[in-house]
Amino acid sequence: MKKLLVALLVAAFAFPAAAFGADTIKIGFNIPLTGDIPKVGEMSKGAAEMLKEKVNGAGGLDVGGKKYMLDFVYVDNEAKAESAVNAALKLIEGEKVLAMVGPQGSGRAIPAAEVANNNKTVMISGWSTNPKTTMDRPYVFRACFLDDFQGPVAAKFATEQLKAKKAAVLFDVASDYPKGLSEFFKKDFEKLNGPGSVVAYETFTTKDVDFSAQLTKIIKANPDVLFTPQYYNEVPLIVKQARELGYKGPILGSDSWGSAELMALCGDDCKGQYFVTHYAAAGAKGATKEFIDAFNAKFKQIPDDVGALTWDATGMVLASIQKMGAISGDLAKDREALRNAMATMRDYAGITGKMSFDGKTGDPIKCAVIVKISDKGEFTFHESVCP
Repeated sequence: MKKLLVALLVAAFAFPAAAFGADTIKIGFNIPLTGDIPKVGEMSKGAAEMLKEKVNGAGGLDVGGKKYMLDFVYVDNEAKAESAVNAALKLIEGEKVLAMVGPQGSGRAIPAAEVANNNKTVMISGWSTNPKTTMDRPYVFRACFLDDFQGPVAAKFATEQLKAKKAAVLFDVASDYPKGLSEFFKKDFEKLNGPGSVVAYETFTTKDVDFSAQLTKIIKANPDVLFTPQYYNEVPLIVKQARELGYKGPILGSDSWGSAELMALCGDDCKGQYFVTHYAAAGAKGATKEFIDAFNAKFKQIPDDVGALTWDATGMVLASIQKMGAISGDLAKDREALRNAMATMRDYAGITGKMSFDGKTGDPIKCAVIVKISDKGEFTFHESVCP
């Protein structure tokens, strides 16, 4: 009996749980359930759970005529780069997932993408817009536009619709996302308005909460617009302090503003401002409205762009699994087949827009949306800008 028990234990460690049970497909989620931006993780998990329940409730995912139930594994990356790397290793090597969704922000997605690519495992981030995330990484994809598109969109909007001739920028220099996007905005704003038209280019460091020194310099430079591509938990502090110090001009944001938590934290200070993002919940139609209504009915809140992008990112993984035609049960072989199916995905009809991959990069070509925060605090559609 003792020999039998030892043999069973050896077998258990030799063959850990794989991506496929007899009839299951395991997908991992590398998301921030704690840390500075927990709303991002909450929205991501909510959208993923809703999609899983929809598929499993219909009998499972049909792959080549066989039904597979979905098993989603959520690992908290605490909104930290090191934790995102550890979460990726846990999902890929420990949980043996077929694919990984997330991390969402570029600061976590860039290092986690290296882990996924080195382990030849498909990763798709819903919300990472920095070009470095997918660069030279054939196993890494995203469901959103890039900052080298978002930056020019913001610069053009500021110039043409806010009538700005001089701009100021305030950003976290220690974080890849705001740093990269600020550089793209500055380059394109000065291309449109001339060298030196970005009259203040002020930085701070992650966790700072007092921006009065930087804002004082910005106000002294007398800009027509302030661009600050910071996360939703930082924006209220920046906007409030800018107003208290006397800045009265428009404050323009980026897709990191698009959290359902923004208005709860910012209130009246953010009303009337604009930001570039992926979709507008207010006034949505068709499949997008159906998603919003179902999410609101289930969770009693309107899904933000992270929730919508997680739905699309996960949906593309599932559609690509179906494109594979069959699952072999050999994890390395199936991960490779999934990568090939993802890379050749064309015209996927997501709720944040239509997406295709060109087989060369994991970057979809898709439109951006300019949102205006209404007097009611709603994210209303202003215009769509396409490449």
